[in-house]
Amino acid sequence: MAGSLLQRLESPPVEGTLESTRREWEEGNRRLQAASSADRAQYERLLAEVDLVLEQLRRRVGQTFTLSELAAAYGDADRWVQAALIEADPAPGWPARSTVAQDAAFYLYSRGAIDYRP
Repeated sequence: MAGSLLQRLESPPVEGTLESTRREWEEGNRRLQAASSADRAQYERLLAEVDLVLEQLRRRVGQTFTLSELAAAYGDADRWVQAALIEADPAPGWPARSTVAQDAAFYLYSRGAIDYRP
């Protein structure tokens, strides 16, 4: 019984949830792109934070993954992204940028999924 409960809790997200998650990632990428035409220094800081999240994704998810596996990593990403940013001693204002950095990084990383489709 405990095994079946654990299996249900670890099951991949349903398709609708995955699509909703992918829309969040796309919105993060749109916000990253929009930031490129604003304050250049702020954009550079944001890019560095995206790179940091991408590095963490390579460690946590690996090079071969599905979108469902990536979405599962996204489930607790707020916690580990913030921890990684704090450890990196980010520039002032990082909390306001963290969601954009997180979602844009997941968007960029998702393009490497074995089941990626635009």
